[in-house]
Amino acid sequence: MSHPYMPMHRALQALLLVLVFIGAVMFSPLGAAATPPPTLDADAQQVIREMQVPGLAISIVKDGELVAAKGYGVRRIGESAAVDADTSFPIASLSKAFTAVALCMLVDEGKLRWTDPVTKHLPAFQMWDPYVTREITVRDLLIHNSGLGLGAGDLMWVPPTNFSTDELVERIRYLRPVSSFRSRYAYDNVLYVVAGQVVAAVAGKPWLQTVQERILRRVGMSATTADAAGLLAASNHATPHGTTDDDRLMPIPAMSTSNVLSAAGLNSTAADMARWMNVLLAQGQLPGPHTHGDKAERLYSAARARDLWSIWTPIPIGEPTPALSATRPEFLGYGLGFNVTEYRGRKVLTHNGTLNGSSSRLMLVPSLNLGVVVMTNQWHSDYARRALILRVVDHYLGVPETDWVSAYNDLEKSERAQARTKVAAAAARRPQQAGPALSAQAFAGTYVDAWLGEATIALEGSTWVLRFARSPGLVGDLEYWQGQTFVARWRDRMHKADAFVSFVLKPDGSVAEIRMQAVSDETDFSFDFHDLRLVPARPPSR
Repeated sequence: MSHPYMPMHRALQALLLVLVFIGAVMFSPLGAAATPPPTLDADAQQVIREMQVPGLAISIVKDGELVAAKGYGVRRIGESAAVDADTSFPIASLSKAFTAVALCMLVDEGKLRWTDPVTKHLPAFQMWDPYVTREITVRDLLIHNSGLGLGAGDLMWVPPTNFSTDELVERIRYLRPVSSFRSRYAYDNVLYVVAGQVVAAVAGKPWLQTVQERILRRVGMSATTADAAGLLAASNHATPHGTTDDDRLMPIPAMSTSNVLSAAGLNSTAADMARWMNVLLAQGQLPGPHTHGDKAERLYSAARARDLWSIWTPIPIGEPTPALSATRPEFLGYGLGFNVTEYRGRKVLTHNGTLNGSSSRLMLVPSLNLGVVVMTNQWHSDYARRALILRVVDHYLGVPETDWVSAYNDLEKSERAQARTKVAAAAARRPQQAGPALSAQAFAGTYVDAWLGEATIALEGSTWVLRFARSPGLVGDLEYWQGQTFVARWRDRMHKADAFVSFVLKPDGSVAEIRMQAVSDETDFSFDFHDLRLVPARPPSR
């Protein structure tokens, strides 16, 4: 209705202007609100310059449209080939969402239920506790509430091992819980491997084939591959990088994930991840020509979308530093393949993906119909990816700019300094002793852990060396520390995971078991040495 005191022709002119404005916003390819942040290029270059990131790719989608898919920096240090929208990166644990969606599709088809016991589909599957074996459900595999500890069992694939997927799943029965079933959150990878086995059993095809045929092809993710072999087969791929003990950046080999594909095995590009985010934000609806009759085709139903983005396991909320106070959420939990949390009053879905030499992060803001993903070719770049994503999200929220890159860079340097100070302080406190009470020869021999298998301690030249039979990358020179404790200095220095090796003795002075733990807080949680119980070689027992 026109204003009572406005002439009719002026009211019609005003209405026409409003309609023209609405049409411009609705039918413009991007619309005013969907322009990329003006600082995007500068922010990316700041990350590369200040946070030891050789190269990165970023994609932004808004309102179903591609806002940006571009690369910065180089694929490999010392070379000129640039990262672009089609550069392939390992996305590691971002693969978990594909496993969750594959299960959503099977639930929609009535082929399984979230509440099905895992043993209904994998009769031989066992956990440590027979009660948990009987009660654990398909949904429990996805929500990190099993009672296993943080990263439990990851040494069966990090660094690369010769365990098959079937062997890895079979050995989960030897992983001791650290809490009661369904009592608290602790992130793991191995149960997502089990979830992939459930997908294969119900779909009648291996996990990768199921995901390729039923998800990747339908979404149009033609450049998305699996494992190190898939990454290296792409002519345009990012070389993984790590840092040396003195913080020099170096290329490292691409890591095989062949035995954990459903937890951490996919590689993708900024362009492909943009397509994936649009489908997720559309709650499973496929874009464009994917229709069936007069209905748009879907990967999964709206009901399953609610399952994906509901909190199933609460996560304790920590206190950030004052500089990062705006990042403290009002709620935090784990859904199905996503963290479900809040940022500046908006519900957001996030997940990280970290693999030796690579790092990625995804964030969806459903109320803004916004998705952002950042992928880097540097192992320890969690804060870099967080900073870039928050800069993008703040732009679309219209809040004052925060220099997240500097804030996270300062935090990373502070945490690294604290970790190294702690290690140095521990070294300064140890008593000055010439060596252990027993001859090192008394510690030599073969030891067995129920899930990681055999390890040997033997004299090689003048050095005592620890080797793990199933994990060729875990070879460490033993350096005396104190008491009956040594430090394993891994020959592959990119692990950043040196570990204390403590010998527990029987009253007669023989070795009862070996216990291990990481030396530094910088060690990635996947090096779960503390879960090992190495005993002198004999048949594994419970």
